[in-house]
Order: sequence, then C-alpha cells, then structure tokens
Amino acid sequence: MKKQTCLLNLFAFALIASIPTALAAVTPDASIQALKDGNTRYINGKSIHPRIDADRRKMTALEGQTPISAILGCADSRVPPEIIFDQGFADLFVVRVAGNVCAVPEIASIEYAVAVLKVPSIVVIGHTKCGAVDAAIKNGPLPGSLPDLVKMIRPAVETCEKDKTSKTDLLTRATEQNVRNTIADLSKSPVIKEAIDSKKLKIVGAIRHIKDGHVSWLK
Repeated sequence: MKKQTCLLNLFAFALIASIPTALAAVTPDASIQALKDGNTRYINGKSIHPRIDADRRKMTALEGQTPISAILGCADSRVPPEIIFDQGFADLFVVRVAGNVCAVPEIASIEYAVAVLKVPSIVVIGHTKCGAVDAAIKNGPLPGSLPDLVKMIRPAVETCEKDKTSKTDLLTRATEQNVRNTIADLSKSPVIKEAIDSKKLKIVGAIRHIKDGHVSWLK
C-alpha cells in the first residue's frame, strides 16, 4: 500500500511539473513558494529541470508567455535564476544588470511583466561576493561607465557605514541594503504599486549564496 501511494505521489508530482503555467492561476504566495521549493531541489542536487522540452517551446511560441515571477538580479554569471530556482522555459521573466540596480530600462521591463504578463511576484535578488557592491564600498577610480553604476549603489553603502554597532561585515550588509533600495525604487512605480495595493503582487528580496547555492529571503 505504501509503495502504491509513493508511486501515485511521484506520478502526481510529475504531472504537475509538466502542466504549463498558463493553465494555473498562480497566487503571489504560491509563486514565491515555487521558487523556494525549486531552490531546495537545486541545492540538494534534485533539480527536475521542468518545462524545457520542445513541446514547451512550441506552446509558448503559439500561446505566449505566462511567467510565475519577475526576477531582477545581478548580471554575475554565477546567479542564473532559472537554474537556482529550478524553473523552466518561460517560467521566469528575468532582468539582469550588474549590482541588481534599477533605472528606467529595468523599471519599465518589470512594469511590462506586471501590467501585461500579470506576474504575481517580483524578486530582487543580490548575491554574496558581489563585485559591484564591493566596488561601491572601495569607491576608487574605475573605467568607462562603471562610476555611474557604482554611484547607484553608494547610497546602500553609506546607509550601512552609519551603523557602527553591527557585527556583520560591510559587504554583506551593503548587499542586502542594496536589494532593499532597489525594492523601494520599484515600489515607487504607479504600475507596480497599484498591483501591490490590490494584493495581486508581492515584491520580495533575496540573496543568493555563491558558496553553497542556497537563497536566503530578506524580511
């Protein structure tokens, strides 16, 4: 009996994993939980790599995209959202930029995901050992347009530098504060604010830990 129950559970799990997201109304909480579950599978070496086959590609070409979440993350090659959250093709609407900051292009991209694609969640994800945040802390001379990028991260660093009581290192605190600042910037958008106020959308922050792969969620 236990064996049959186990087989039925495995079958049900496989069936759910194969269902296109377009067929299910995903709530904000369910969206975030799906990402948490995917990260748990990933760090435990049990990724199922759902919805990456030719049928999924053809379906989205014909029916369009229905991602379960918009991700604003760092451009660092060690933080690929679809992999660390064990999601499939067209499951995530991903915007990546060094330091996971946001200006007009990033805000407009996320607004599109909210207004047109109706994503139920936005995740702003930073990561440990972020070179952009580290550069903002050092605040030294940099080539090209990098000083303009660093300037966007400096407010997070300056906020954390004022706290003389914390025992956590400055890079960790500034990385987390930078995520919070980006969330605040996104939340000023009337499009995003309206969706949040109407309970159709949640926006959360997270940190990807480079060493062991897990994602921690900011309060």
